[in-house]
Amino acid sequence: MEMPAVTECAVEPCAYNRGRGCHALAITVGDVRHAHCDTFFIAPSKGGNPSSSGRVGACKMSECTHNMDFECQAPSITVGFQQNGVDCLTYQPR
Repeated sequence: MEMPAVTECAVEPCAYNRGRGCHALAITVGDVRHAHCDTFFIAPSKGGNPSSSGRVGACKMSECTHNMDFECQAPSITVGFQQNGVDCLTYQPR
């Protein structure tokens, strides 16, 4: 199985965001109750590989229609601001 790509990240302050793209090797989504990006953090410098796109390594949102055994099955995801948090905007509850 190939990990789904993060096709867009609108959270520009994130340390892994460059040009609205995620460059973390893999992100984790969720804390069981909320589909936020667990990998999000702010740092004085940017991290990740600028020549690669981020992927979804794990998803804790077991009630998402794209989740199978805590692995995301969506072809790709989008990350952005939802209310007061940084969330997986592709999340769809069953």
